[in-house]
Amino acid sequence: MADNARAKRLADLIREVVAKKLQRGIKDPRLGTHITITDTRVTGDLREATVFYTVYGGDEERAEAAAGLESAKGILRSAVGQAAGVKFTPTLAFVADALPENARTIEDLLDRARQSDEQVREASAGADFAGGADPYRKPEDADEDTADAPEKDGEA
Repeated sequence: MADNARAKRLADLIREVVAKKLQRGIKDPRLGTHITITDTRVTGDLREATVFYTVYGGDEERAEAAAGLESAKGILRSAVGQAAGVKFTPTLAFVADALPENARTIEDLLDRARQSDEQVREASAGADFAGGADPYRKPEDADEDTADAPEKDGEA
């Protein structure tokens, strides 16, 4: 079992090697410049690596990129093996990163919240406060209330 620091260093190396190889070393037209390697994770025994990627474009480009990465898996693994110099080169698994979809969902939720806030702002534009403009007592109001109150006999 390797320590976490070694797994982290290997994951960083894999991310860099795969990104450089995709940029320069593979001639597959499906693997153009629209692929970005976002993250890499390596298991504790350094046997398996998961490479997360995003693709700029629609569903068709994502499907082509997934097929291209699957076909180039052997070339990428051998490049990682040459760069890493480890006894066993980890197997690579490519997973489409869900970050863009999550960001889009969050942006949609924020837009809905802004619209809701705008509707509340428009509805309350001409409204008055329920208890007056300032419903809190002020110190001078408290002095007037105690001065008007009758004193009770028998209290010390």
